[in-house]
Amino acid sequence: MFTRIVKMEFEKENIATFLANFELVKKKIRNFPGCTFLELYNDKNDETIFFTYSRWNDEADLENYRTSELFKKVWSETKPMFKTKAAAWSVDTLHSLK
Repeated sequence: MFTRIVKMEFEKENIATFLANFELVKKKIRNFPGCTFLELYNDKNDETIFFTYSRWNDEADLENYRTSELFKKVWSETKPMFKTKAAAWSVDTLHSLK
């Protein structure tokens, strides 16, 4: 299992549209085969910066999502709203304290 973190910065006027779109697709993304967790974060100091934080069983599951019609639709609607290019990281958990 690994975590995928995606940073997105939006034009201010696109935030409401992005949030409305995310509301429509969040359960579809979370229920995509191999996705075990999904959260959306908003930067405390910059309202235009958002992060998605998702957990995937393995790289193949994420790649299947990234080549799916669902991703293509979500990304084609989201990408034009960006202020800057999105950045993404796939990370392994080394320690987790609860």
